[in-house]
Amino acid sequence: MAVAVTKAKPTPKSDQANIFVWEGTDRRGARLKGEIRAPDIAAVRTDLRRQGVTPLKVKLKPKPLFSGGKKKITGQDLAVFTRQLATMMAAGVPMVQAFDIVGRGHENPRMQDIILSIKQDIESGTALSVALSKYPLYFDDLVCSLVAAGEQAGVLDVLLDKIATYKEKTESIKGKIKKALFYPAAVIVVAIGVSAVLLIFVIPQFKELFSSFGADLPAFTLMVLGLSDIVRQWWWAILGVLGIAAYAFGSAYKRSRRLREAIDRLSLKIPVIGPILNKAAIARFARTLSTMFAAGVPLVEALQSVAGATGNAVYQEAVLKMREGVATGQSLQLTMRQHELFPHMVIQMTAIGEESGALDAMLGKVADFYEEQVDNAVDSLSSLLEPLIMVVIGSLVGSLVIAMYLPIFKLAAVV
Repeated sequence: MAVAVTKAKPTPKSDQANIFVWEGTDRRGARLKGEIRAPDIAAVRTDLRRQGVTPLKVKLKPKPLFSGGKKKITGQDLAVFTRQLATMMAAGVPMVQAFDIVGRGHENPRMQDIILSIKQDIESGTALSVALSKYPLYFDDLVCSLVAAGEQAGVLDVLLDKIATYKEKTESIKGKIKKALFYPAAVIVVAIGVSAVLLIFVIPQFKELFSSFGADLPAFTLMVLGLSDIVRQWWWAILGVLGIAAYAFGSAYKRSRRLREAIDRLSLKIPVIGPILNKAAIARFARTLSTMFAAGVPLVEALQSVAGATGNAVYQEAVLKMREGVATGQSLQLTMRQHELFPHMVIQMTAIGEESGALDAMLGKVADFYEEQVDNAVDSLSSLLEPLIMVVIGSLVGSLVIAMYLPIFKLAAVV
């Protein structure tokens, strides 16, 4: 008897639906098997019988042994979803069908659940912008505003394409910033790890050797030996304090606006890294405002969403003040001049865009320019940081080595 493999069409269920695997036979007796999403086994059997399938075996789909739960939804997941949806809508695929195809094909199970849940809302007559707004952690005000504008103007496919492009560009910028910060952080961690290994395992061997000298040791050597004893005896307390401090700092950073502003302001002044963060913030500002203005969102309303998209508390505060100025009738370029964050070129391009009525196009060119600047800066970052990194590693490791060899040099001089 032939064996066919298929997937049954699930009926809309609650957001808490599970995935079941089933086996059964159709009206001709052919064996079928597949997966279906439903709240319980009874609903699975009912759905299968409705489709002309006699269920023989139904069970909950087992989770992978080392899955550790569902994957976290990343910005890249959202960018891929938006691009796939935009492509299908532009090709004329009905919205419900597009959500079904994209949702079942997504690799992240958690993202798949959200997409299929949004599909159920759309099937019940809910507008797409309203359905997306139920998940503010993943679809912010900017995306919901653009989708709502597309629905009202009847150009949802065009707006989805703009959102997809915006998501791809912003994720690219975020990836470059992470790349810029990861390299020096990784090197510093490695240097600290090497120093810890020397303090715990190597320096104690020198201490046994020095005990047979019967002479006073240099102050620097005594200091390093004392540090080695502290690390060996209290390493667990040191790790605990560092862990608690990191957790406390992370919690305070999320809750305290002043702390975020202070850190963001300080990060913009860090040599080498600071200019990259400045350019990235300007690129996000220009890209977001260009996308929203091109979609027909009023400038005052657009600036509210742009402020949160800059990724830096300093720029966020500046954009909110610019919004207040624009709301009172000032031009955008005039409000930008009141802050020292925007280069002269950005202000001039904005002024030209306002005068010519092509603000979205000019801001798009600004975004392209600064995204390229960030890309080039990140590519050259490793060569710029190599001398500094060598100094850091040399200072940490070299000082430990020198401290251990000072007594030997002193003993050799006496002999």
